[in-house]
Amino acid sequence: MSTDYSDLQRRMEGAINAFKHDLASLRTGRASSNLLDPIHVQAYGSSMPLNQVATVSVPEPRMISVSVWDKSMVGAVDRAIRESNLGFNPIVDGTNLRIPLPELNEQRRKELVKIAHTYAENAKVAARHVRRDGMDALKKAEKDGDISQDDQRVQSDKVQKLTDDTISQIDSLLAGKEAEIMQV
Repeated sequence: MSTDYSDLQRRMEGAINAFKHDLASLRTGRASSNLLDPIHVQAYGSSMPLNQVATVSVPEPRMISVSVWDKSMVGAVDRAIRESNLGFNPIVDGTNLRIPLPELNEQRRKELVKIAHTYAENAKVAARHVRRDGMDALKKAEKDGDISQDDQRVQSDKVQKLTDDTISQIDSLLAGKEAEIMQV
């Protein structure tokens, strides 16, 4: 009996992927269709992700275009974008909404860096939870006599190395995003 490393690795990669998704939603001055991912629209009696009622595209580096499929939903999409606290002011043009991205000021950049650090810390906590689960499984296996103390130590080192690699990857993603945000 030993720890299922592929499961631990999959869960660690899950923490990294969630972190990458969180970082993609941070506005850095460059337009990205991911910026609108957190927005939900009240449509047809329920709350739906924006991408289920409209097509989001990036025609220019500082502009996001939203093409609403149903003409009656334009007002709801406009309202959802304005109320999202992302600081966007869409310009309605028929069934299309154009969202210009304003320049980021120094204070807003620093706020975004703080948010990125929070996302990174959450990802590291998730990785540490995975490590704890792996270590607990190894301790139980040793206690039950399934593995020797030496095997437990060797496998614990493997789990720790996996955790260290994951946290190092999170730090490197954070450093890249921080540089991108602070770039003037």
